[in-house]
Amino acid sequence: MKVAFQGERGAYSEAAVLEHFGAETETMPCESFDAVFAAVEAARADLGLVPVENSIGGSIHRNYDLLMQHPLSIVSEYHLRVRHCLIAHPGAQLSEIRKAMSHPQGLAQCERYLKAHGIQPEVAYDTAGSVKLLKTMPNREVAAIASRRAAEVYGMHILAEGIEDDAANYTRFLAIARQPITPTGAAKTSIVFTLNNVPGALFKALSVFALRDLDLTKIESRPLVGQVWNYLFYVDFAGSLADETTRRALDHLGEYATMLRILGSYPRHQM
Repeated sequence: MKVAFQGERGAYSEAAVLEHFGAETETMPCESFDAVFAAVEAARADLGLVPVENSIGGSIHRNYDLLMQHPLSIVSEYHLRVRHCLIAHPGAQLSEIRKAMSHPQGLAQCERYLKAHGIQPEVAYDTAGSVKLLKTMPNREVAAIASRRAAEVYGMHILAEGIEDDAANYTRFLAIARQPITPTGAAKTSIVFTLNNVPGALFKALSVFALRDLDLTKIESRPLVGQVWNYLFYVDFAGSLADETTRRALDHLGEYATMLRILGSYPRHQM
């Protein structure tokens, strides 16, 4: 099975692929999230795995937009515990490090550690990409912040592990495929819908879940392109399309929504 992800080899997204689908999975690095969706849609990859939110940094809005733009289905989710490492050249010592490169979110999530050790942050395009760049630089005073896997892929040395400021640092990933599934057991369903801009519209829409004791696990609004101050509403809730209660809730929502699309029904990741 080939699974596409965004980033260089050694990225957290690749680590999530290997943890979720198994170490034997063939991974396919892509330069952008758009390229991941395109690879799956064109059948160059069997699945794609994309992040949609981080427990510290919040939602990754681009992937919500791409879920709407592509005729793909969510088929699973995975929560990756993000453990940042300070990575340097073999033989380098922590006392030598004056600068650390990483993606802006990686730097922000390790801010206290960097300040405590007098290390200057420098923005790079990607966490694993910063290690790839570091390998080409002879300067032992420069380090990178990325995953353990990135250090292994590029043959670099881990000076410290778990340097993030908050240990409760998780990223939620969604697997996308060309065909939907209908799970049994503990599941989630993701949908997107639009409403007429009238008083009480959103209240009525969400009431279809409350009336049936369906747990909403996520709600996200995104601008509706071409219609100023109108929005797409993305909702995740506990339940499967195999359940009659879920189907009735969606039928009821269809009475209020001007557009309703089911993005996928999939097994719920148990942490």
